[in-house]
Amino acid sequence: MAHYRATLRLGFPIAIGQLGTIVLTFADTMMVGRYGTPELAAASFVNSIFNLVTMIVLGYSYGITPLIAAHEGRGERAEAGEVLRRGVVANLRFGAVLLAVFGGLYFFLDRLGQPAHLLPLLRPYYLVMWTSMWFVVFFSVVRQFMDGTTDTRTPMWILLGGNALNIGLNALLIFGFAGFPEWGLLGAGVATLISRILIAAAAVGVILWSKRYAAYRQPLSPSPAETALHSVGEIHRKSWPVSAQLGLETFAFTFSAVMAGWLGELELAAYQILIALGTLGFTLYYSFASAMSIRMAHFLAQADTAQAKAACRTGRNVLLGNATLSSLIFWVGGSSLIGLFTPDGEVVAVAVALIPALVLYQYADALQITFANALRATGYVLPMTGIALVAYMGVGVPAAWLLGFGLGWGLTGIYLSFTLCLLVAAVLFYHFFRRTLR
Repeated sequence: MAHYRATLRLGFPIAIGQLGTIVLTFADTMMVGRYGTPELAAASFVNSIFNLVTMIVLGYSYGITPLIAAHEGRGERAEAGEVLRRGVVANLRFGAVLLAVFGGLYFFLDRLGQPAHLLPLLRPYYLVMWTSMWFVVFFSVVRQFMDGTTDTRTPMWILLGGNALNIGLNALLIFGFAGFPEWGLLGAGVATLISRILIAAAAVGVILWSKRYAAYRQPLSPSPAETALHSVGEIHRKSWPVSAQLGLETFAFTFSAVMAGWLGELELAAYQILIALGTLGFTLYYSFASAMSIRMAHFLAQADTAQAKAACRTGRNVLLGNATLSSLIFWVGGSSLIGLFTPDGEVVAVAVALIPALVLYQYADALQITFANALRATGYVLPMTGIALVAYMGVGVPAAWLLGFGLGWGLTGIYLSFTLCLLVAAVLFYHFFRRTLR
């Protein structure tokens, strides 16, 4: 029970902060859906692309969390602060390369097979969302530092405040309330940009001026610990496999959005709604899996493998419990939730038909997130890229095309492919985790 209490105490603030982000996603999708179905379809496509960017950025920032947690477990706060400074450099370099690639993609939006009448909506929204990602890069690494020091409440409050601001700005800028311009989908993008700027600024302010982080701001004194501390290059080697794993996983979902667009505007809009709902479960799983990973890294830094295994079992059980809760919500109230996103009866009908497939992949998602984070806690992250290539690219993308188009199952087939590739990933992550501990 001590493991459950510690995991829940550490994970709840992460979950609450992330649920605030989900509420924001719901509000964005609902408001844009109320504004118009073409805007909802355009938002689905662009958000799917930047969900991929976000997960690659988050995955890269996750590379410093076990390092921070290990230093924290040994009481080495100046060393943890130095990892943050070097982590910021590594993340900004990586983010610049990544965003240069996706900046170039802007010039090829008309070649991705989307309905032509959506392009005037897609292009300006894409540019604003691309700009906002620079601030996501910075906040992500600072947040992982805070989480690694077990301060999960501060980023929770920063996210909640930023998301509340975003929702308010959405109402003003999408519909033009209170004398503000009616910008529709572009207004949703501008609201996101403003809130992300302020979230990043708040996080930096806490690190620079909070008394809690005074010890982490101290320079390292000359000691053997300094020479053993991870360099920017070493942080990169720890970070890129996690980033690649999450990026390839999200790419499978992003490419599925492209395939949903091939089916038509209604299917693309329904896909966006189901992705928004599915993110509710994903957020809970990753929040408590992050807490599990931090606790495992603490124990492994102290060479206490037995407690690390117990922390992993606890995390697995918590995530499966969350999967059951999410599935019940989707099964019982899914049609009502979908109706909140759009008044278009045809879109609602398409989305409701996907609820059984949405429920099915919750458990596969929970298991693969559990064992991916367990492997990350060990520091042996190199196999994650190979696992992602096999599960998501070798199984997921071909299965989505085969089930959706080859067998003619449409959007339902695309969603069923998620369960298949996530189960393959879960088995492989578990195998390498057990082998690493042995």
